[in-house]
Amino acid sequence: MKKNQNYFCHNTSFVDKDVSIGDGTKIWHFSHIQTGAKIGNDCTIGQNVNVGKNVIIGNKVKVQNNVSVYEGVELEDYVFCGPSMVFTNVKMPRSEFPQTGNKYIKTLVKKSASIGANATIICGVTIGEYALIGAGSVITKDIPSYSLVVGNPGRVIGEVDKKGNRV
Repeated sequence: MKKNQNYFCHNTSFVDKDVSIGDGTKIWHFSHIQTGAKIGNDCTIGQNVNVGKNVIIGNKVKVQNNVSVYEGVELEDYVFCGPSMVFTNVKMPRSEFPQTGNKYIKTLVKKSASIGANATIICGVTIGEYALIGAGSVITKDIPSYSLVVGNPGRVIGEVDKKGNRV
């Protein structure tokens, strides 16, 4: 295990040069933190996670196993990304015509939003503060703060409080 005085990184993980990782953050097995990424304090980066180039992750964020946070995604403080959920960063992917950094579509997940396991977040959306996205949901448009969202496509079915309780 690699140990730094500021953060923990399992010895099977890779951290590229020119990254910023905050105090108390833990990076678990088989993960990759790419160049230019900024990860805040006290985050948990689970097993087999990819944090793409120039991604910004706030403080106390939890990214569960098997998640890729691609370039163009920003996660504010206290965001929860459930196991195997998916972000995209290109609306019309074509292998023959690859996109480059400045063409990635921005996605913002605001403070304390939670995204359930196996959800898909289509690029270009903003998920509001404290929103709760149900497992398996597909998010194709902006989600208001404190919304409870389920389905494909995701639809608001109610509101939640800061702790995620339905109101």
